[in-house]
Amino acid sequence: MKKAIIACTLLTIIFAGKTLAQSSNPDELVVPLSSPGKPYTLKVGLVSGSITVGVNTGKDIIIDVKTEGGKAKGEMTTADNGMKKISKGNSYGITAKEDENVVNVSTDNPEETVSLSLKIPQDVKLKLTTVNDGDIIVNNIKGELEINNVNGAITLNNISGSVVASTINGSVITTFTMADSKAPMAFSSLNGNVDVTFPSNAQYNMKLKSDRGEIYTDFDMVIDKTEKVSNTSHSGMYELKKDDWITGKINGGGPEVMMKNMEGNIYIRKAKG
Repeated sequence: MKKAIIACTLLTIIFAGKTLAQSSNPDELVVPLSSPGKPYTLKVGLVSGSITVGVNTGKDIIIDVKTEGGKAKGEMTTADNGMKKISKGNSYGITAKEDENVVNVSTDNPEETVSLSLKIPQDVKLKLTTVNDGDIIVNNIKGELEINNVNGAITLNNISGSVVASTINGSVITTFTMADSKAPMAFSSLNGNVDVTFPSNAQYNMKLKSDRGEIYTDFDMVIDKTEKVSNTSHSGMYELKKDDWITGKINGGGPEVMMKNMEGNIYIRKAKG
């Protein structure tokens, strides 16, 4: 079994199990895959910070690390109590573990806000997560994407494949170059717009819900106007429910695409040209 564990702490790279490609940038990790050129899985999880992903036409995963600006290490300033405060600088720890084409990237200090910029090969199963102080941006990637944010936006540009994307505070914006015709997908936000552009020939069953916003589309969507009402009883209690989801088909229908939010609009756009 081939395995590599790579850690980048400030200006030091520590690794075991395999020889790594060298980088002239001390804040950069170069992670080789066990089976380059084959499909692989990449998982990146942060507590605080942003994640940006783009394409590397080579075989390796390249991770560039930046921290929030601050005092230099060892710099002394006068504190409120009259004593001198010595800055700890912007230390951080980023660990990448590779095992049989599965790569996990995480931070050693969840309290440190970092920005990760990754260049990766295509044909990836990509899972990205961050919680605070950052957006997630993915450009020109082919694969299966699962993207989760809490306090930040999600922007996915020129995607080929399938997407499941969710955030709490922020918009979810996705543009497909080619959408997987067999994969169900989902897009959701609590406070923000959900805005997805599909190829003009995309075929999906749409399931849509915006509690306090509007829903717009330039597809000729066939809307199911049948009202779904349920009447149930249990232990002497009776409940009447009316489904407030909107369902419809674009280009005859296909796998389900779910879009929902509470505060914000939903846009289902048809790509031009």
